[in-house]
Amino acid sequence: MNADSGHRKGEIAELKSQLRQLAGSRAPGVEEVKRELYKKVISYMTIGIDVSSLFSEMVMCSATSDLVVKKMCYLYVGNYAKVHPDLALLTINFLQRDCQDDDPMIRGLALRSLCSLRVMNFVEYLVGSLRKALKDNNGYVRQVAAMGVLKLYHIAPTACIENDFVATLKSMLSQDPDAQVREWSRTVCVRCKRFWFWREPTMTVQTKIGRYYIASKSIKDFSEWAQCLVLDMVSKYIPVDPNETFDIMNLLEDRLQHSNSAVVLATIKVFLQLTISMADVHQQVYERIKAPLLTLISSGSPELSYAVLSHLHLLVMRAPILFSSDYKHFYCRYSDPSYVKKLKIEMLTAVASESNMYEIVTELSEYAANVDVGITREAIRAVGKIALNLCDVNAIVDRLLQFLEMERDYVTAETLVLVKDLVRKYPEWSHDCIAVVGNVSSKSIQEPKAKAALIWMLGEYSHDMLDAPYVLESFVDNWLEEDSPEVRLELLTAAAKIFFKRPPESQKLLGAALAAAVDDPDQDVHDRGLFYYRLLQQGVQTAESIVNPPKKAVSDFADIQNSEMRDRIFDEFNSLSVIYREPSYMFLDKEHRKLYEFSDEAAPTDVLPTQKLDANDNDLLLGAFDKEESQSGVSNGDDGPLSAPRSPSPTLLGDSVPPVSASNIPAAFGIDDLLGLNISTPPPPPPSLVLSSKPVLDSGTFQKKWSQLPVALSFEHPISAQSLKTTQPLLRHMQEKSVQCMASGGQSPTFKFFFFAQKADGMPGTGFFLVECLVHTSAGKASVKVKSEDSTFTAAFSDLFKSALSSFM
Repeated sequence: MNADSGHRKGEIAELKSQLRQLAGSRAPGVEEVKRELYKKVISYMTIGIDVSSLFSEMVMCSATSDLVVKKMCYLYVGNYAKVHPDLALLTINFLQRDCQDDDPMIRGLALRSLCSLRVMNFVEYLVGSLRKALKDNNGYVRQVAAMGVLKLYHIAPTACIENDFVATLKSMLSQDPDAQVREWSRTVCVRCKRFWFWREPTMTVQTKIGRYYIASKSIKDFSEWAQCLVLDMVSKYIPVDPNETFDIMNLLEDRLQHSNSAVVLATIKVFLQLTISMADVHQQVYERIKAPLLTLISSGSPELSYAVLSHLHLLVMRAPILFSSDYKHFYCRYSDPSYVKKLKIEMLTAVASESNMYEIVTELSEYAANVDVGITREAIRAVGKIALNLCDVNAIVDRLLQFLEMERDYVTAETLVLVKDLVRKYPEWSHDCIAVVGNVSSKSIQEPKAKAALIWMLGEYSHDMLDAPYVLESFVDNWLEEDSPEVRLELLTAAAKIFFKRPPESQKLLGAALAAAVDDPDQDVHDRGLFYYRLLQQGVQTAESIVNPPKKAVSDFADIQNSEMRDRIFDEFNSLSVIYREPSYMFLDKEHRKLYEFSDEAAPTDVLPTQKLDANDNDLLLGAFDKEESQSGVSNGDDGPLSAPRSPSPTLLGDSVPPVSASNIPAAFGIDDLLGLNISTPPPPPPSLVLSSKPVLDSGTFQKKWSQLPVALSFEHPISAQSLKTTQPLLRHMQEKSVQCMASGGQSPTFKFFFFAQKADGMPGTGFFLVECLVHTSAGKASVKVKSEDSTFTAAFSDLFKSALSSFM
């Protein structure tokens, strides 16, 4: 290491000597030598070697007409100016001199480097060069100057005001002949959170700028990237009336035919957002955007096709009937990569209807023979989903049962899982399905879910499968070899069910299963075995009524992604949220989320700082907290694992168990369900709720509690909020009621708040109350959801919160 360090120092010293010799030299060939030396310096700088000692020599050699050397010199200066501001002072003279060069490229590069120094002491040198560059006759120089204003704004905002740079930018927005200059001017206006002297919220500025570009048709002169940014601003614009909506869409109609997919998707987002409250027009928009999207799918790279397909999939999930006639566009091609095929299979599943399901199922059945195991599994699952979602399942059932005859382990495994769900929803098909399932060899099934499905059918339909007890016996004999608790739980339940239906053949089976379950290392399996044993001690009929009651057909299965989550993703159309299928707050760090202020009104100093939110967010709080997923599971009568304390293994099916008396059970145990003890102790009335005047809760803890706690209470309450223009009045009012705000956002007529409160000292417990409050000023009501760490005080807190809303004027 020492030898290498000394070698580097020697090289840097040599470079320093060579650069000194070249300073001011005009000998032939000196420019080529300078270029090679500069390349070596930049390469050292790139790999982390400190070459700041060459600063003076690099500056002295900057007097050159070679543009490449100039660029490398500017790169070097910009890199070390922040670390060594004292050395950066040496660059001011030559940068200012280059800002007046005859070559506009050098003028622009010099100005960009000068602005990139970002040293407060250099502001006075920067202002003059910026003022002159904003009026330069070359468009490139004006572009650099516009971005320089933004850099100056971050260093010294008052300098921008005093030198009237913003007025110049505002005039350039509409009057500059160069479209790229107008683009950069717009970017500067948007990137600044709020110019203090514009007296308008940033979102309003953005939407007005975007609306101007659309109305003036100057968007066509912008680059594709700039068009996307402008269209994104327009999507946040709220038209004053339907006529303006139609005017904007007519002006943007030709953008749907653009060759760039990003421009097309950005335009589609504008159309969808502008018509979200116009149901009939919104449906017509879906019809209009189909053709451009389907065209983009079949053109371009697979990655592009996947991105467009992901957006189309989101639209299909919202309105599948509108795309049902276009199902052939989603057929997989041989050349499609697996990730595109998988998405197309999902599309086919989503658009399946009574009119096209046979053609789609036929196509999917072809994919079941694919050499790609993943695609085969997806195709089989798709066929099963179509069967579960549609009523006419005759041919689909036949297709599924044919998969069992393919004699491929993974095909059989996937099919068994689907057949189980199928007979749960359509019991009338159980006879045909079980007849085929009975021919499946249990030894060929290795996947836990498939084993569990087969065992469930063996227990549920043992009257149709003569050898069911003997197949289950082989599973019980290999109990210790089964790694999956899911399979062992299903095996225990199936053994109990078959005992109720065919006791002579299965008594030993059930005894062996109970003995193995009670000694099982998994707590759930142990608890269920002990529970079944105690039930049987109460009588076979009692146990059967609980373990194997009459079952109704399952009407619906829980959706993987609920509609509320899809709506959140729809609000972030044309972003990575659609690709990842989750809102941005689930994969972005908090500091990277878009935050906007809404009001010039400053919050009181004693109010907790609120998290600012995107004003255009239709859900008003995307990027803040997970909403609870309330999915109601459908019970088929099977019991779930119950938690019970481990006890010594009982003697099975015969020996007595010491009786349980009510006196042996603590009053707090509260068990009055399965054992029939009917013990209930009325809870004492809760004390009056008193809130802490200064609750303390950081945003991270709030987010964690919000995602974990269920909704305890939901209600709507009237509120006098017609004059509410910003969030601050309601924040101050609720603070007076000991309710603090964690986050707020929105624009009139809809605002969203996240409040929290805490029980006062001396109250039992230290629980918090979390509130989501959506205020509709036009309707004069507030929609409220309350989450509580202590359910005892939920009703009392809700009354306090309603009282606070009622007193708001």
